[in-house]
Formats: sequence, structure tokens, C-alpha cells
Amino acid sequence: MSRAAFHTAFRAFFTVFRKEVVDALRDRRTLLRLMIPALLMGPLMLTMMSGLIASFEERAEKREISVLGIEHAPTLRNYLERQTYTVKTAPADYEAQLRSSRLGDPVLVIPADFEVMLAGGRPVTVEVVNDSANQRASVGVNTLNRLLQGFSQERTLLTLALRGVGTEQLQPVKVEERDLASVQARATRITAMLPMFIMMAVLYGALTAALDSTAGERERGSLEPLLVNPAPHGAIVAGKWGAVVLMGMAVALLSNISFLPAQQLMRSDSLQAMFQFGWHEAVLFLLLQLPLGAGLSAVLMALAIRTKTFKEAQASATLVMTAVSLTPMVSIMNPGAEANWHLWVPGLAQNALMMLVLKGEPLTLMKVMPSIVVGTLLTVAGLAFVTRSMRAAVAR
Repeated sequence: MSRAAFHTAFRAFFTVFRKEVVDALRDRRTLLRLMIPALLMGPLMLTMMSGLIASFEERAEKREISVLGIEHAPTLRNYLERQTYTVKTAPADYEAQLRSSRLGDPVLVIPADFEVMLAGGRPVTVEVVNDSANQRASVGVNTLNRLLQGFSQERTLLTLALRGVGTEQLQPVKVEERDLASVQARATRITAMLPMFIMMAVLYGALTAALDSTAGERERGSLEPLLVNPAPHGAIVAGKWGAVVLMGMAVALLSNISFLPAQQLMRSDSLQAMFQFGWHEAVLFLLLQLPLGAGLSAVLMALAIRTKTFKEAQASATLVMTAVSLTPMVSIMNPGAEANWHLWVPGLAQNALMMLVLKGEPLTLMKVMPSIVVGTLLTVAGLAFVTRSMRAAVAR
């Protein structure tokens, strides 16, 4: 390409790019629909998560358990109170309340012959009643099981001690757990949804601009006059694509930044201590979205260029939106180490890489390169298809 041809192509690219950006900024209603949710994403998400965790922590601090028939087990009551737990009498209709989620604690049901069976050295059966669909009540099941296990162990040790048997024989092996996960890695059990929200922000930011610059202009009748200009069609397409990528990344930038001040709204001190998301993580998140934003913008334009109306283009884009929103589910449904092929799937690769950032693990070139390669291929293929379609439209 000669210098004059390059200059002409670049000028056409910049002219179209500026036109598309100005048109997008003029549509203030659409712009507000994109920007306001992006700014509110961080505060709303972190506030809801911290509120949920704070409610669990508040319940744990109360140290209350619901028991039915505690009058039949004074020894158990004594043990529970020594563990600083408050025993509450469960309501008579506890089963109905558990099913309707009105009761937020599991219920321990004690039989009338509890002390008789215990004194006779025979095993006693107690019930821990819970509704697994009631998430609030399910949280307390482990606490009840741990208390009952502690009570059983104490009774066994006392019985052996009275008979002169050393209690060390009951525990020939002592187990000590050592968690290798960092504080940031443990926090990802709660913040695992964060990458999906960021990716959807990129998609929705690019969606409207991609459809409007292709199917929208065709519907308004302004696309054909633009194509009859002597400027290269490739430069025109590249200018439109550049504006679409800019809109997508702008929404992604706002979404990333919204999580920085939102951390001050956390009600849970433990989550605030674990959730480490600063400017370094925000910049890495944004850079990791560039291949996805570039590829998705080209694919959306390719889908929309073959349609005649904006609504038809929206229907065609539904497939891309569904695919991107479902890709993180692969990691959720298949927990464990990330497979190598995950890094070659758009959306899934960004999810895996952003999870590494949240865990505080280093990003290597071997992990980042597949997403860059796939994003580049999608961009080139999508823009080539759009350019060819525009040439065919002019030829007709």
C-alpha cells in the first residue's frame, strides 16, 4: 500500500470512527441505560454479598439453637450452655415453618427417653430437622452436628476416665488442617460471579453500538450513501468497529471502577478483609477484556450486517449473548483445575484469567496468549465478513 493510499484509508477510518462515537454520545437515553447500570454494578453486588454474609455472621454471634424436648435432656442442656449457646424452644409447627422459610434455624428433636437411654449406656437417636430448600436453616445444620459430636465425645471420655482407661487411646492420630489458599483465593468462593458481570458489561456496551452502526443505519437508509464514498470499505468497517470496541470497553471501565469505592459499603468485616480489588486488579481486568471486546464487536457486526432491521439484528445477537453468559458455567459446574482448552474459548478464557487475578496468582504469557489469538482471529474474520457484505450491497 502506497503512502497516499494509507493516508486516505486512515483518514476514512478516523472520520467514520469519530462519526460513530459522536452518534453514540448523542443518543443520551441509550447511553444512560448503559452507563448507569455499569456504575451501580459494583455497589449493588458488593452490598448484597456483604449483607448476606453479615446476616450469617450476626446469626453466628447470637449462638442460638432451636430445640424441641430439651426438658428431657438436662445433661445436653448443660453442655450446650457451657458452650455459650442459648437454647430456644422450637415452635410446635416447626416443620411447616421450615418448609415456608419462616423459621431460619434447624430444629433439634430430643426423645423423651434421652436420659434413660444415656444412663443405660445405650445409643440415643436424636433428629436434626431441616429443609434443604431453606438456605438460612441449612447453614445451622453443621453447627448442630458439631455440638452433638462434641457432647458425644465428652460423654465417652468421662465414661472411660471413670473406668480408669486413658483417653489418649481414643485418638491415636491427631489431625491438623493446613490451608494453602491465600486470603484472596479463599475470597473467590464468594466473588466468583464478579468476572461474569464484567464480561456482560463488555457485551452490552458493544451490543447497541454494533447493531446501530450496521442494521440500524441500513434501516434508516444512511448506510448505502456512506458506502458509495471513494473511501476503502475496509477503512469504513474498521472505523465503525473501533467505535463499537470503544463503547464496550468504556462500559467495562466503568464497571471495573465501580468496585473500588463500593468496597467502603461492605457490612461484613471478614469479606472486606478478604476482598482485595484495587487499581492494579481493575487495570488487569480491563486489559484482559480487550481481546473479548474486539472479537465480540466484530462478531456482532457480522451478525447484524446481514439483517434488514434493528429488531432482526437483536434477535440474531441473542445467540452470542447466551453463549457468553453461559461460558462461566463450565467452570462452576466442573470445579477443579482449569483445563488448557478453557483458555481457547472466548468468555471462558477471560473468566479463568480474571479468577487468577482475584486469587492473586501471576498471569503468564502462555495463559494470556490463547485469548489474544482467538480474539484476533474473531476480529479479522468478522471484519472481513462485514467488508465483503458491504461490497456486495454496493454491487447490487
